[in-house]
Amino acid sequence: MGKKRKPTHPGEILDEHYIKPLQLNLQRLADRLGIARNTLFKIRAGEASVTPSLALSLAEAFDTTPQLWLNLQINYDLWVGEHGHVPVKPILKNGEILQTKQNRGIARMAAA
Repeated sequence: MGKKRKPTHPGEILDEHYIKPLQLNLQRLADRLGIARNTLFKIRAGEASVTPSLALSLAEAFDTTPQLWLNLQINYDLWVGEHGHVPVKPILKNGEILQTKQNRGIARMAAA
């Protein structure tokens, strides 16, 4: 597993670095970004994700890059995924199918 500390959700960055310091009106911001006010609230609360389309809008609105917003989101999503993920038994190693009981039936395996 990667980082031990949970990455910051992009909604928290949006709230702490843009909405609060600039004292932005949430309804007008949602309108400018082309999203529902409820969606903006969910993003700020970390309950909704920044989509590629929204990342483009945020980048244009706040003079950032869409990659900033998408990287924040993917780092957050991967951390959450890693911490709830049930490991899967490997099928390949070094480009070769592992000769294990669990892999029989997944692919045709040459007789040993």
